[in-house]
Amino acid sequence: MPAMSAHSTGSPSAPAIETRELSKRFGRTVALAGLSMRVEPGEVFGFLGPNGAGKTTSVKLLLGLTAATSGSGTVLGAPIGDRETRRRIGYLPELFRYQSWLRAREVLRLHADLARLPATRRSAEVQNALETVGLADRANDPVGTFSKGMQQRLGLGAALLGSPELVFLDEPTSALDPVGRTEVRQVIRAARDRGVTVFLNSHLLSEVELVCDRVAVVNRGRVVASGTLDELLGEQAVVVRVSDLPSEARAALGAYGTVETNPADPDELTIRPIDPARIPDVVAGIVAAGGRVHAVAQGRETLEERFLELLGAAPDPEGSAAAHRAVDPGTPR
Repeated sequence: MPAMSAHSTGSPSAPAIETRELSKRFGRTVALAGLSMRVEPGEVFGFLGPNGAGKTTSVKLLLGLTAATSGSGTVLGAPIGDRETRRRIGYLPELFRYQSWLRAREVLRLHADLARLPATRRSAEVQNALETVGLADRANDPVGTFSKGMQQRLGLGAALLGSPELVFLDEPTSALDPVGRTEVRQVIRAARDRGVTVFLNSHLLSEVELVCDRVAVVNRGRVVASGTLDELLGEQAVVVRVSDLPSEARAALGAYGTVETNPADPDELTIRPIDPARIPDVVAGIVAAGGRVHAVAQGRETLEERFLELLGAAPDPEGSAAAHRAVDPGTPR
């Protein structure tokens, strides 16, 4: 799993990744039908899709590990496949394994050698990677004694050797427990804070929601939707169940957003779009006007629901209901 180092920076306005109708065929099999997307510098970009959608093929093309059948693109301002540019890229594949008897520092030293980092910098680069992923105190411990989360962090350390400008992470939190996923998210956010562009290939939609700035959904080899989570998931809304609310007070709620009454239940009001920070003001206003608040539910369509819609599948009604958390207004939060 060689990691590649960064030493130069392209134009700040240039995209980190841009593809135009990139396609790949294996005989009669179409693995990628025309991928067009743009990844901005310094963002965490989520790349989502079902099995067989072309995610792995896309990553291999962008890394220059295979050649496109047609289309074009750039990575860090250079044509896809440029060898010098690969030195500015880090990569963590989904499946990797280190010899259990190697120590963490030895693993990273080996990757530094493979990446041909300058000999005078290798020790410092290895130490910096260990500190970045929080393994400095375990540097001399055999990898076989590491938890899955620690091994994943070590893999991230190898991908981050040499301060790459762009890092590809393929399912970095797959098979990890909640603690391990939290640790990996912290490393990803820290990399972004240093200006690293992170291309995150994942099927764990809840993880993507927590860490990504923008996402693209790919299906049958094409991007079917892309944007920020707000753009993909729509407006924030709040559903309030009220009683004894005077009509003029109900009309006043329009100051917070568009008010919709559930035809099947006149006591259920939905206000959208709304800034979540203003929801306590809504509740306080209702109470001050003499109304009684029975329940408040804040939420919007989940990434999973939107994902299934884009793929043409029907969302699970149970999952949809779970996306909204009912809050007892009298319960401290």
